[in-house]
Amino acid sequence: MERDETQSTSLVEFSHDDNRYHPLFSSPEADVVLAAKGAEVYFRLHSHNLKTASGFFKHMFTLPQNTLTDNGVLYLEEDATTLQNLFLLISGLPVPTIDSYDLVEPLLDAIEKYDTPGPLSIVRLLVMTPPLSGEPFRLYAAACRFGWDAEAKHASTQTLSFNLHDPEVRPYLTRLSTTALLRLFDLHRARREGLRKRLNEPPFVSGGLTTCNNCSSVIDYHTWRELKYKMVLEMDDRPLGDSILDPNLSEWPEAVACWDDKCRQPGCGRYLYDKTETFRVIRECIETLPQTIEL
Repeated sequence: MERDETQSTSLVEFSHDDNRYHPLFSSPEADVVLAAKGAEVYFRLHSHNLKTASGFFKHMFTLPQNTLTDNGVLYLEEDATTLQNLFLLISGLPVPTIDSYDLVEPLLDAIEKYDTPGPLSIVRLLVMTPPLSGEPFRLYAAACRFGWDAEAKHASTQTLSFNLHDPEVRPYLTRLSTTALLRLFDLHRARREGLRKRLNEPPFVSGGLTTCNNCSSVIDYHTWRELKYKMVLEMDDRPLGDSILDPNLSEWPEAVACWDDKCRQPGCGRYLYDKTETFRVIRECIETLPQTIEL
C-alpha cells in the first residue's frame, strides 16, 4: 500500500539521529517506525521489507494506517532485543549472536506472531548448533512446536541421558503439548521395557528355582534377579543405557555377587553365570533399542 505525504510526514516524530533509534534502523528514508515494549528503542524500517518478510505486516498494511499507529509510531509488545534480532534476520543483515534459549524462545514467539518464515528457517539451523543443540528439552519443545521432525527426533535421543521424573526436568516437560510429552515418555519406557523383556529370554534365566546343569542340584538364581532389578532401575534413571555397560556394570555389588555365584552343592562349585556372554548380550540389546520418538 502506497503511503501518502500526510502519513509519511506524521512518521517524522524524531530526528533520524535521535538516540532512541536503533543505530542499524535509523534511516530517514525508511517509512515505518516501530517501538519496542516500553518505547525504550525505536526502529525505522521500510514497509516493503516488512510486507515481503511478514504475513502479519503484509495484512496490516492493507488496513487504514491511522487506525494502527499512535502519532505515526506502531508500538509492539516485544522487548528491544527480541525486535532487534527479528529485524536483523528480516533485513538480511549479519545474523546476530543467538546462543541462548533465553534469546531464542522470545524470538520464536515473535516469529510466530508476525508470521516470518525466513527468520524461522534461520533459527531452525541455529538450534542445531552449539550451545543451543546441547539443551535437548528446549530444542525438543521448539521442534515439536514448529513441526521440525528431524530436530525433534535428534532432541528426543539426547533426552535419553535424563530421568523424565527428575524435578529439574519437569519445568521443561510442562511446556510440551500432550502429544509431544507422550511420545517422549513412550520412548523412555520402550527402552526400559525392551531391556527388561530381553533379560528374561535365553541365554538368560527368568529367575526362580532350577537345577544345576552339572550336578542336578537345586539352584536359586537370586543374585541374577537382584542384578536384573538393578539394571531396570538404572534404565529408568538413565534410559540411554550407557551406565549399564562396562566398566560401570562390573563395579556394581549386584554384578560382583552374580559373577562370583557358584553352585553350592559340595563337590560341584560350577559358576552359574558367564560374565563375557552376559555383557555381550546386554550390549547387543541396548544397541537395538529404539533411539528416537515415533512420529
